[in-house]
Amino acid sequence: MDSLIAQLGVALAIGLLVGLERGWQERDAPDRSRTAGIRTFGIAGLLGGIVAALAEALNAISVLVAGFLAFAGIFAWYKAREAAHDEDFSVTTVIAGLAVFVLGALCVAGDFRVAAAGGAALATLLASREVLHGLLKRLTWIELRSALVLAAMTAIVLPLVPDRTFDPWGGFNPREIWLFTVLMASISFAGYIAVRVLGGTRGLLVSALAGAVVSSTAVTLSLARIANTADNPLPFAGAASLAAMVSIFRVCLVVLALTPNVATFIAPPALAAALAFAVCGTIALAIHGAKRESPAASRNPFEVAPLLIFALLFAFASTASAALSSQFEARGLLASSAIAGAFDVDASVLSALRLLKHLISIETIGQAVLIALAANAIGRLSLAALAGPARFWLPLAGMTSTAAAAGYCAMQVL
Repeated sequence: MDSLIAQLGVALAIGLLVGLERGWQERDAPDRSRTAGIRTFGIAGLLGGIVAALAEALNAISVLVAGFLAFAGIFAWYKAREAAHDEDFSVTTVIAGLAVFVLGALCVAGDFRVAAAGGAALATLLASREVLHGLLKRLTWIELRSALVLAAMTAIVLPLVPDRTFDPWGGFNPREIWLFTVLMASISFAGYIAVRVLGGTRGLLVSALAGAVVSSTAVTLSLARIANTADNPLPFAGAASLAAMVSIFRVCLVVLALTPNVATFIAPPALAAALAFAVCGTIALAIHGAKRESPAASRNPFEVAPLLIFALLFAFASTASAALSSQFEARGLLASSAIAGAFDVDASVLSALRLLKHLISIETIGQAVLIALAANAIGRLSLAALAGPARFWLPLAGMTSTAAAAGYCAMQVL
C-alpha cells in the first residue's frame, strides 16, 4: 500500500510539473478559456496511475486500454472545441496530455523512476518551444543535412558494419572504427553548433576556441594564413596557442570517457601543457590585443571527404598500431602513435586506446597518447611555418616549447 501511494504521488507530480509549464505558457489567457491547466494535467497523471492500479488489481490489461482510450477521446474533444474557437491548429497540448496519462500509468505498472525522468524530459521539451523554433528559423539546409547524416551514420550504418577483426593482428575492426568515427563526427558537429550559437566572427578568441573543438590544426592553419596580411601576427599566435589548449582538453575528455584509467595517467602532463598554452596565449592576446576577427574553422564539419579521410586514417593507424605492437610490443605502439599523431591526433589516440584489450599496459598506452599529442603539436607548428610568417610561427614555437617543458616537468614530478 505504501508503495502504491508513493507511485501515485509521483504520477501526480509528473502531471503537476507538465501542467505548470503548460499553464505558464498560457498564463495570459482568460479563466476557463483553456482545456487544460496545472490542475487538469495533475489529475491526468494521477488518473493514469489509478487506472493502471485498477488494471493490476483486476488482472485485466483491458481496463488500462479502455481508460486510456476514454481519456484520449474526452481530452481531444474538448481541445478540438478550444482549437475551433481560437483557430488554433496546434496539437501539442493533446499529445502532452496523453503522455502525462501514460507516464502516470507507467509509475504504477512499470518503473516510476523511468516515468519521472520521462516527465522531466517532457516538461523540458515543452518549455524549449521558443529556443527550438528559433533554431529552426536559423537552420540551413547544410546543417539539416549534417544532422541527418549523423543520424544515418549512427542508426543505419553502424548496426550494419561487421563487428570482427579482418587482420591477423586484431587491429582492423570495422564496427569499432566506424563507432569512433561517429564519436568524432558528433564532437565536430557540437563544435560547429557552438560556432553558430556563439558567433564565430564576433572575435578572434571566440572563433579560435570554438573552432578548435572541430580541429585545432584547421584553426592554426587558418590563423597562419590570416597572419600573412596582419600588421601584428602575435595575437594570432596567441589564439593558436589557446586552440592547442582546447585540443588537449578535447583529447583528455575522449580518453576519460573511454578509458578512465589511462586518463588518470595522462592528466598531469597533459593538463600542465594545456595550462602553459593557456597562459602563453592569454598573455599574447592581452599585451597586443586582437584588432580583427577571424573566421577560423566556421565551416560545416560534415563534408563527406573529411569523414572518409578520418575513417581511413583511423583504420590505418589502428592496423599499424596493432601490427607494430605485435611485432615490437611497446616500442611499436609508441612509433605508430608518433607517426599517426602528426596527421590526426584523434585517430592516433583512439587507435592506441583500442589496444588496452590486447593486454598492453596502461602506462604504455598513456605514453602513446602523450606522444600523439606531442606529434600533433609538431605537425601544427610545421603547417604554421609553411603557411604563415616568421612573426607568427616563431612565437607559437616558443609557446609550444613552453607547454612541452611544462608537461615534461609534470610527468617527472608526479
